[in-house]
This record gives sequence, structure tokens and C-alpha cells, in this order.
Amino acid sequence: MKRDYYEILGVEKTASVEEVKKSYRKLAMQYHPDKNPDDKAAEDKFKEATEAYEVLSDTDKRARYDRFGHQGVKQNDYGHYQNTEDIFSHFSDIFSGMGGGSIFDTFFGGGGSQRGASGPERGSDIQIRLSLTLEEIATGVEKTIKVRHFRKCHTCNGNGAKPGSSVETCSTCKGQGQVRQVRSMGFGQFVNVGPCPTCNGAGTLIKEKCTTCSGEGRMQEESTLKVKIPAGVSDGNYLTMNGQGHVGRRSGPAGDAIVVIEELEHKIFVRDADDVILDLDITFPQAALGAEIEVPTLTGRAMLKIQSGIRSGTILRMREKGIQHLNAHGKGDELVRVNIVTPTKLTKEERALIEKLSKEEHFRSETEETEKPKSGKHKTPKAEEAGLFENIKSMFS
Repeated sequence: MKRDYYEILGVEKTASVEEVKKSYRKLAMQYHPDKNPDDKAAEDKFKEATEAYEVLSDTDKRARYDRFGHQGVKQNDYGHYQNTEDIFSHFSDIFSGMGGGSIFDTFFGGGGSQRGASGPERGSDIQIRLSLTLEEIATGVEKTIKVRHFRKCHTCNGNGAKPGSSVETCSTCKGQGQVRQVRSMGFGQFVNVGPCPTCNGAGTLIKEKCTTCSGEGRMQEESTLKVKIPAGVSDGNYLTMNGQGHVGRRSGPAGDAIVVIEELEHKIFVRDADDVILDLDITFPQAALGAEIEVPTLTGRAMLKIQSGIRSGTILRMREKGIQHLNAHGKGDELVRVNIVTPTKLTKEERALIEKLSKEEHFRSETEETEKPKSGKHKTPKAEEAGLFENIKSMFS
């Protein structure tokens, strides 16, 4: 009795096409015949998974299967791939985006340095970590970076041959740099496209190697690159500099340089998306009387108005003093969190003033006020209180 297709792929009936494809990839890589030679059980599971995928990845077939079961779809429907090109096209679609020049590259680690339809192997990518401050991220910046990578040999111009010697087309691959092997799997054929073993993928053979690069066609050198970082990037974002990675052997195309952003921790600001948070300490005279204070921002300093009677923990918003939105207009804000600082050391004069002030009506705690009978309207500070507070303010200014 045939197993349920959803059970075979290990997915729910509500699974999306992408979930079905993901599950099939995993099973196909696990049970592929090349990975399990002479293992009939693995080959059967591979065929079973392929059949299930063929049905569940097709909207019409899946609908018929959900309604009528196995009778609603033709058995061995995956067998309509009768030739190498069909089955290669089928699997290249399933494993698209995973790198490599063939399904066997995908299964067994052929990705990394990619190869085109013909010609030398592409060079590998390089990764560069670039540290940026919040100030640089806020407005964007252009950076100059130094990298060591393989570049074309200047002596042989990248072909690997000694100047004046001949370069011949490889007779095995006819200059393609690749060879194709077809293998019959019973229910169809698989094609494996790999580098030519004679020329090692170069497509050409040289009689005398270049003495500068030893026939590689490339030399390691240091280059200076300029990279423009847009405003608003975040830690882990990356930019791709096409063709700035390692060049391939014997005139192979160059890989890319991947610049990964590393955001440095700031001394006073904390980032929250495109906003920045600043903790601001003020004295209690400033909190009670109000003040205008100069505070730091990512682009300089700006004045911030403190309203009288502000409470500790209050957050004040400075519009558009934060980070420029990535690829969009506008900026985030600077959020200033106010902390009222209580002094830990007092002179005799300061202590005497504060003790006298604490007995005044407007400096009693709310708990004390609730214990006393209400006296009607709220009174404004008396002149004597204001005078005492001004004395205290002058001591702490």
C-alpha cells in the first residue's frame, strides 16, 4: 500500500509550496543514490520522495490528491522525465539558489566557487567586516578599506602561460572547462556536470607555465577599495562589491567582496531602531524650577527645555535627532530619559537650607499631604520657599 504523500515529506496538509520544497530538498540530499551507492532502500526512499514532491508541488495534482487520494493522480507521474535535459531542468528548479553547477554540486559541496556554462572557474568571494560608529550610521559615510585578494597576474595577463609560449584548447572538454556524465537511475537519467579533469576547468592547456604565478594566472596583492555606506544601516547588514573578490584561476571571473556592517557600541547613546536613547542627569533644583540644557546629539549639540516640576524617568522627545531611515526620507528621534540626581554629600549650609525647605508646604510628600485635611485650592510657592530654592540652586549650579 502506498504511503501518504504528506507523511512521506513530513509536512502538514496546510503546508505551503515552499515548505514542501524545503522538506523535499532535505530528503533528496539524504537519500540521493550518489550519496548512498548500492543502497536499494535509500534509492526507493529517494524515488518515493520525488513522486510525493511532484504531486504536492503542483496545484492541480495536489487538489486531485487531496480529494481522491492516490487514485486522483497517475502513479509514477514523475517518470515523465524521459531525458537528461528534462530531469536536469526539474532538479535545477528545485535546488535553485543553492549554488553549484549541477545537482551533484548541490548535494556534495560543489557550491562556493561557481562556474558558468563554460570557461574557467569563478573566483571565491571574500568577506570584510567594517566597524561603524552610530554617528557614521546616522548620516552615511564613505570608507576606504584595504583588502588582500587574488588579482590577475600582470606577467601572463591571467592565462597562466609563460609569455611567448602557446596556449591550446583542451581536447577533453573542447574548451568548455566542463564534462558531463550521464547516469541511468532506473526511473530516469541524471546528469552530472563537473570540472574537466584534464584542464581542471580552465578549458585550455599550457605547455610552459608562467614563472611569476606558477601557471595559476593570478597573484595575491593588496588593493584599496572605496565603499559608500548609506545612512540607516544596522549591525549584520551587508553590501556586495561585484568583482572585488578573488579572481579565478587562469582568467576565471572574479568573485565578490561582501562588506558586513559591524555596529560599535556607543558611550552614551543606545540605539532603538532609528531612534537613539540618552540618559540625562539633572539636579532637583533644575527639575523643580525648569531649565534649558545643552545636550549631545549624533550630529552635534542642541538645546533641550526642561519643564518645571518634571519627574524622574520622564522621556522627552527631540524630533528627527536620531538616525536617517535606510533608503527612505526622514529620521528617527532622540529620546532623552530624565534622571533627577540626589546629592550624596552636603555642606552644613546646604543641609540647613534643605532642612528648612523640607518643612515648607510645597516640599511635603504626597503621603504627608493625604494625612492632612484638604485646604481647598492649590497654593503657589511662597516667596520664602522660592528664595530658599534659589539659594540651593546657586549651590548646585
